[in-house]
Amino acid sequence: MKHSMVRGGACWVASSVAAAALMLAPRVATAQAAPTNPDAPVTAPAAPVGVAPVPAPAPAPVPASAPAPENPVPPPAAPPVAAPAATSVDPYVEPTAAVPFAFADFGWMNGQSRQTEFPMDGKVISPMFTIDSGYNLEFSNPRDHTIVGSTAAGRSNELQITHLGVGADFHYHGARGRIMTQLGMYATMTPRNDGSPGRGQWTLADAYKYITEGYGGYHFDALNGINVDAGIFLSYVGLDSYYNYENWQDQASYVSSNTPWFFNGIRTQIFPSDKLKVELWLINGWQSYGEFNEQPGIGTQLNWRPNGDVGVVLSGYFGADTMGNPKRMRFHTDNSLLGKYVDNPESVLSKAAFSLTVDAGCETGGGVSCGGGDSGSPNQYFLGVMAYNRLWFAHNHFGLTMGGGLMTNPGRYLVLTPPINGATSGSGSAYFSQSPGDQYKAWDTTETFDYMPNQFITFRTEYTHRFANVPYFAGHGGVTPETAPGSGVFSNQGAPGSKVDGFTPDLVKNENRFTMNVMVRL
Repeated sequence: MKHSMVRGGACWVASSVAAAALMLAPRVATAQAAPTNPDAPVTAPAAPVGVAPVPAPAPAPVPASAPAPENPVPPPAAPPVAAPAATSVDPYVEPTAAVPFAFADFGWMNGQSRQTEFPMDGKVISPMFTIDSGYNLEFSNPRDHTIVGSTAAGRSNELQITHLGVGADFHYHGARGRIMTQLGMYATMTPRNDGSPGRGQWTLADAYKYITEGYGGYHFDALNGINVDAGIFLSYVGLDSYYNYENWQDQASYVSSNTPWFFNGIRTQIFPSDKLKVELWLINGWQSYGEFNEQPGIGTQLNWRPNGDVGVVLSGYFGADTMGNPKRMRFHTDNSLLGKYVDNPESVLSKAAFSLTVDAGCETGGGVSCGGGDSGSPNQYFLGVMAYNRLWFAHNHFGLTMGGGLMTNPGRYLVLTPPINGATSGSGSAYFSQSPGDQYKAWDTTETFDYMPNQFITFRTEYTHRFANVPYFAGHGGVTPETAPGSGVFSNQGAPGSKVDGFTPDLVKNENRFTMNVMVRL
């Protein structure tokens, strides 16, 4: 899931610049078009094979007695050879229009890769490797080393691989596909936030837990490109990308962290121009491998970049995502504005930009209401906002980001279930109620410093402070029961999320955390 704020009832539109950036025309939904190298020498075309070159006419002889001219007239220069205009990224599809979003460098955007070079890129297969590995220190020093409520970190005072992804994009004659693995902490932290595998057989969480993205589809060379794909995708709701290499900060705010990270279904991308993308989604549900009831979820996104300095993302979702309660309907809208206000490569402050994301959503029916509820049908809604400012220094080799967000979520239907005694979204927790009417309000801030020696690696340090109006984060006592009093050995007792005799989790209202990460992308 991700973090958000204002979630409105009927006005739902779509979000996330995370995977939006360059899910471009025909190649890969998340790949950027490699830019033309302006420094490459322009060479004259070679003569066709089998055709003898036509020799240039010899210059007329100059009489020996004739003096050399004082101001010789140079021969006329050959007309410049224009570089080919950017068109289709797929060499096997005859292009008819410019590549969407290729008219400017959007690597400054939050949730967008800053890469302009792809060293393993090929005509048919484009391999990709990414790793996010680091250290988190929760200042409360929980005894079981468990971090609560984070989608970016799961363990405290340990070195861990958060995410290791190995995969590739495939593209040939319009056919396209992508596979990216989900290894490391994400393989257990992400599926546990999906309750749909609890319905029916075949353990869907195990079937998909090692897949971050996996889909196939076709590129239609119409308008500025149309892509139709089916599989598992990164979510369009919430501005932050699932890959922290693409984000300005490590710990996502509530607008992104408490909203979906993935969708399973069908996605259609339509590019009416090289500045506009419209997406239509038909999916199993809100961050779910399966359906919660008998109705799929539907969604939309509009991504508009009028120029190289502004981005607007409007997103929406509608579905029935409460297990066993098909009458409860969910609406959600997620909207972002991004702007770059400094771009001076030769200055100490080489670049500056901001992002603002506002979310609104609610649930109605099945015992809850979007507004004006009473004891029999309490309010159940989500409001959230997050804002960040990013500064780049010294030719974009250093970055400083400051920002945060806040949320309110009566009913707690988007609050990540604390992993007390192994609790998941499907099991719920006997120690943390998520019933209609339960109040939850929270805010957070992050201060992030990045060193980026090149576009393939980031060294990151970050300080995070988070607050909730109810005890939620892990205190020193931790959230995992011991096997026996005084044994010092921790393990789950009974069913996940159930109560354990003599055990009470240590939950506190504040969290302070220090993070050091190394992120590589090739």
